[in-house]
Amino acid sequence: MRAVRSAYLIFCYPAALLGLLLAAQTVLAQGGSPPQASSPQTAEVAGVPVVVNGKTLFHVRERLFTFSAEARAKAIAEKIAWLSKQPLNRIQAISVLDEGTITEIVSEDTVITAVTDADAAAVNRSRPDLAKEYADTIRAAAEALQKEYSLKTILFGILYAVIATAVLLLVVKLFGIVFPKVYAKLESWHGVYIRSIRIQKLELLPAARITGVLKTVVRIARVALSLLLLYVYITLVLGFFPWTQGYSTTLFQYILSPIRALGAAVLTFLPNVFFIFIIFLASYYFSKFVKFIFGEITKETITLPGFYPEWAEPTYKIARFLIVAFTLVVVFPYLPGSKSPAFQGVSIFLGLLLSLGSTSAVANVVAGTVLTYTRALKVGDRIQIGETIGDVTEKTLLVTRIRTIKNVDISIPNAIVLNSHIINFSSSAKEAGLILHTTATIGYDAPWRTVHKLMIDAALGTENVLKDPKPFVLQTSLDDFYVSYQLNAFTDHPTVMARTYSDLHQNIQDKFNEAGVEIMSPHYGALRDGNQIAIPENYVPEHYETPSFRICSDAARPPGKKSGPSD
Repeated sequence: MRAVRSAYLIFCYPAALLGLLLAAQTVLAQGGSPPQASSPQTAEVAGVPVVVNGKTLFHVRERLFTFSAEARAKAIAEKIAWLSKQPLNRIQAISVLDEGTITEIVSEDTVITAVTDADAAAVNRSRPDLAKEYADTIRAAAEALQKEYSLKTILFGILYAVIATAVLLLVVKLFGIVFPKVYAKLESWHGVYIRSIRIQKLELLPAARITGVLKTVVRIARVALSLLLLYVYITLVLGFFPWTQGYSTTLFQYILSPIRALGAAVLTFLPNVFFIFIIFLASYYFSKFVKFIFGEITKETITLPGFYPEWAEPTYKIARFLIVAFTLVVVFPYLPGSKSPAFQGVSIFLGLLLSLGSTSAVANVVAGTVLTYTRALKVGDRIQIGETIGDVTEKTLLVTRIRTIKNVDISIPNAIVLNSHIINFSSSAKEAGLILHTTATIGYDAPWRTVHKLMIDAALGTENVLKDPKPFVLQTSLDDFYVSYQLNAFTDHPTVMARTYSDLHQNIQDKFNEAGVEIMSPHYGALRDGNQIAIPENYVPEHYETPSFRICSDAARPPGKKSGPSD
């Protein structure tokens, strides 16, 4: 609580004091009267201003005899300064004297200035009225100038300067008391309220560093407040005395002008802020409505002919991107500085960089969109792209991620996916079933009906193989040494087809071994009597006898007889 109270004293009391000082300076600079807004018409009319004590009284626009407008304005200001040093009755004696072609403004026997028909015509006024207005303005300016240089005003200025100095010293003393307490309080918070910033065991910022940064920030705030207080004090004290009020006004404008410009800019920008707020609010709720519609399409609560539920999420992302882009395009002209050449140049430069550096990215985005609406694949499908086989784990506008059966995640750019052959094992597995096929080569001595039965029984005994449709066997070729039998079995679990293939091969081996049928694949080599006929036993004639196998030398062979197959 003490630290909070100390911070309150540091920032609130000086702020209140600065506000009072600035208000007092404003009143003094303006002579205790509220500021008068200059007429747009007056500001537009050209002329030389008559300036007395930093204030513009009126403008001189025409020559008078051999005197230019500049010379007339300077002479009028000098006459008003001279009148302010004369007795008050001399100032009260200012009057208007009509001399036929001109109207003079005089004080007893002294001519201050003259008003001509050309002066009156320049502001669309009659000459007597303009002369009377000038006379009243000159009288008021001389009285105010005389009052400012009076002994009473100077004494009050000294009194105000002493009070301002006392307040300044009091605040400086307060700073010297409060700020050390704040430093001590920050040190006491070290390790209690101010702790190290960590990510697990990694220490990003130690507590001592954070405490040091906070103390540095407080020291900078103290220096900044002290300098600002000193600046306002000097400005205020200079404004207490008539000889230095011009400098005070100049110093005060250095602070007031940026504040006025900032305030005017904020007030000017307020309608744009309201318009931008309305646009963002409308786009936000429209985006929420679009999300709700596509969410219901995903749940199939809403159905659209020819629009598939899996299209809902990517379509929503595209719609959201278009909504955001349209919102930014509409809001852009209302942003501050959007019409400046520098802002437009930066926008063009960034657009050029994006267009040159995102060619491949745009190609991948277009390919991702095409893949989505062609329904070539979806998350969870078992697919093959090139030599990569695995399950689709994620689809984005840039890449497609596949996890292989070895749990290896592979990211493939969508442009490559679109330009490759996509084999989808899951697209029709639920409706028609995926056909798993494998080939075994069996010798010609095994009956083909037996082989068919053994292979079908092996398939039906395999997990994840469908009973309906029933597996079937195709004889794909009659080779030199064996017959190729292709087993085809249906499954609705394509994601485990590697395991299903393994089980199927095991069952085929078991069934053939149990039946005593040799699998001649890979090529099986054996030394056997070639005289035995190589057909199934049930096709061999009942009284068939295998020819004998005879071997004789060339010396025992009768002359002129060549060796034959039976030799």
